[in-house]
Order: sequence, then C-alpha cells, then structure tokens
Amino acid sequence: MTPTALVVGSSGIVGSATARLLLAQGWTVAGLARRPSALPGLTPVSADLQDPAALSVALEGLAPSHVFLTTWSRQATEAENIRVNAAMVRNVLQALRPASSVRHVALVTGLKHYLGPFEAYGKGALPQTPFREEQGRLDVENFYYAQEDEVFAAAARDGFTWSVHRPHTITGVAVGNAMNMATTLAVYASLCKASGRPFVFPGSRVQWDSLTDMTDARVLARQLLWASTTPAAANQAFNVTNGDVFRWKWMWSRIAEWFDLPAAPFPHAPAPLAEQMADDAPAWAQLARAHGLEEPDLTRLVSPWHTDADLGRPIEVVTDVSKSRRLGFVDFEASDQAFFDVFAQLRAERLIP
Repeated sequence: MTPTALVVGSSGIVGSATARLLLAQGWTVAGLARRPSALPGLTPVSADLQDPAALSVALEGLAPSHVFLTTWSRQATEAENIRVNAAMVRNVLQALRPASSVRHVALVTGLKHYLGPFEAYGKGALPQTPFREEQGRLDVENFYYAQEDEVFAAAARDGFTWSVHRPHTITGVAVGNAMNMATTLAVYASLCKASGRPFVFPGSRVQWDSLTDMTDARVLARQLLWASTTPAAANQAFNVTNGDVFRWKWMWSRIAEWFDLPAAPFPHAPAPLAEQMADDAPAWAQLARAHGLEEPDLTRLVSPWHTDADLGRPIEVVTDVSKSRRLGFVDFEASDQAFFDVFAQLRAERLIP
C-alpha cells in the first residue's frame, strides 16, 4: 500500500525539501500551506492553520498515514508564539481525527529547545555543549515545548507514534521564509559585489572563532523520512545536522570565494545585517531590474534579524547527533557545499544575479 503524507508548511524550506523527497520515493503527498507551491505531483491544500473550521473543511477527505509539521508563525511575544503555534498544531491534528488514518507525526522544532526562545535567546543557564537530546527543557516558556505537548497529547489520545527533530540553522531555498540565512547571505553578498561594499561578517567574535554546525534541509528531510518509517526511532527526539563542524572565520572566506568577493577581516565594531541592509531595498530592486531577477522585493528574500540572532550569539553552539547515528541514520553533507548548492539554485532560479 502506497504511504500517504500531509506536509504542513509545504512551501517553506523544510516542507518543500520533505515533499520533494517523499514524492521521489513514490509517496502520495498533499502539501498544506496558505499559498501552496506548485510542486509537480503534489496535491496542494490551501488553508489558514489558525482557522480550525476552515482547516477541517480543507482537510476533509484526506487520510494521510504520516504527518510532517514543518511550519510556525512568528509573533511579537513568546506568549503569543506559544498561543498561536500550539493552536496550529492542535488544529491540524484535530482536523485529521475523523479519518483515523494517522500512524506517525513528525514535528520539526530546533535548537531553541536548548538555547531558549527569542526573548531570552542564548541567555541564562544553558546546557553544556554539544547539545544532547537527554538534556531536556529549560525552565522558561518556549513555543517549541508547547508544540511538542500538543503532539504528545494527540498521540496519547489517538494512538499514533511521533518524532521530534531539532535542526541547527537550516540551509535551503524558499521565498518568503521567516528564517533563511543562506538566501540572506547570498543577497547580501550580491549587494556587496554590485556596490563595492566590503563583505563584513555580521556576527560576534565567539561565533567567528568557535566551532559550530548547520543543517541542510535535504538532510533534515531524509531524517524525517527515516524516523517516520523506522520502528526503533518511534516516540523519540533527534538532533540533526550535516555531520561536520566549522568555524565562521573559515566559512566566511568560502562564501566570499563563491561570489568572487574578498572576505573582509573581522570588524572592529558590531556590524549586524539589520543595520547593514536597512536601506538596501531600493538597491536590490535596481539590481533585480538590471539582471531580470524574479523577486525585486528584498523583504521576500532576506531575514536579517534571524541571521543576526544566529551569528551574534555569545556562546559556542555545537550539536551532538550520535543518537540517530546509533539507530542507523548516518547521512552527511559538507556544510560549505550545502551553502554552494543553495547559491547555485538561487542563481538558476534567477533569485540572485
């Protein structure tokens, strides 16, 4: 029997990578988003996850065996993040109850499980690195925890298995995504090259010098599929990264090299992208016209606030992924190549010059 999937957030970085992988593996896949992508073979489902009644109507007739929750909605406060994002998970799982078809739900969260929510990001008493799944929750309110609790409650009620996936910063391609470092850096590099501005690292000295890791959306998609179909992985949480580590002082030069730019030395004063790119919208629109690019709206491509949050952290961030490796998930991608693959796709799709 052909497995059937519902990918929630199918137009995002993780959701689109997951939908592509499942389709390539012969699954029947429905993609749920407010504006679903036109991926060949994907059944698009358009709905607002915050509207339970409309969501129930949109999902009526679908009977997925597997659900992949790959989306969230950014709110002004953590209290609102908790209220809105917990409700979105609850609404989806409630809308699917009548079909009684769900066997596994995979939830994508991230390292804010260990680092804390945006309001207290990287502050206070944090677990020792490398972060391990058994380190548990911080003593702070966190919408990731609220999302998990919704999945756990529904699993206990309806009898499906679950998995939770905690990537580090994700690289991939999706226009309009709220957390998109690779595209943000690609646009920043393109602007620097066009204007002659120095390509300046926007983060902290700790991030520049310390070891870190990242997660290619394709690796995350493969872990989602693995955990959803591997009995030993049921009802567990897993970290997921590319499998290598690097220092940003090295990666910055690698990215600069790809764009044929000199990498500026570490700056004497903080240089966050939110400040560097604050007035770049007209320059990007002009660059887009000059090169016939598909997206002239800078705000649809970049998320400087998120890139600044990741690269400005005052602590080392390294993730332990041995738990999934011990159970058989051993996929690997070199992180510099993961960036290069995103840049090449952005150029092929005429999103950067």
